[in-house]
Amino acid sequence: MPVVFQYRLFSTPTALLKTLVLSSAIVAIVVLSGCASKPQINNSARFATAPNFYTVRSGDTLSGIAARYGLSYLSIAEMNDIAPPYRIYVGQSIRLKSGNAPRTTTTRPVTQAAPIQRQTVTLPTTPTPAPVISSTTTTTSSSSPATPVRSSSLRWVKPSQGAVIEHFNLANNVKGIRYGGNVGDPIYAAADGQVVYAADGLKEYGNLVLIKHVDGYITAYAHNSKMNVSSGQNVTAGQKIAEMGSSGATRTMLEFQVRLDGKPINPTNVLPIN
Repeated sequence: MPVVFQYRLFSTPTALLKTLVLSSAIVAIVVLSGCASKPQINNSARFATAPNFYTVRSGDTLSGIAARYGLSYLSIAEMNDIAPPYRIYVGQSIRLKSGNAPRTTTTRPVTQAAPIQRQTVTLPTTPTPAPVISSTTTTTSSSSPATPVRSSSLRWVKPSQGAVIEHFNLANNVKGIRYGGNVGDPIYAAADGQVVYAADGLKEYGNLVLIKHVDGYITAYAHNSKMNVSSGQNVTAGQKIAEMGSSGATRTMLEFQVRLDGKPINPTNVLPIN
């Protein structure tokens, strides 16, 4: 009887010690396992959509994947034994959730770009080239049949208040009316229209303004010292468009021409008498 008591006395602490040591080990393993496998969650909503495993695609970074699924990149690195500088590779499978979750993988969803819509772009209409006033001597005489004047709604005014120094005479290559005056005298638009040319590209006409009107009419104003309008500008009858000068000429004057369908006509057929 004393022997049995003594055995129990000594055996009980030994069993208890073993039990305590074993329990401590289990607790330590559980604690360590939990610390090592449970990721640090920064955003629960994003983490809820995270797959168990993620397959790395081109352009991915560890921090980018972590931010996408609400995790800490350090936690992902710890779960996957990824050492600094935390390099990952295309095709690499990375665990995002701890535990014995089934091995489901995903990649970043590829958003298909919307098909390119073919657009029809309407280009601005190419401006009608300014008619070229030829300086070639015309063999047509003043007695040749004149181009008939077309009925038009245009209101015509005289382009200059200067005296007429030469009249229309195709035989002498005078394709309009020439007005005398002083440098700087105002030159007026003879009718409503749009400026289609304002430059000095034709040497024999100097600074030249061309205005296109309705019903096929074009008027020309040559030898200006100054041009007050530019191509594309709309003008009204009587509006000052230039100043008299002698560019391309040997004296100060305005050479005023009227063209109908490209052919010169006598300006007196359309201009007011007074």
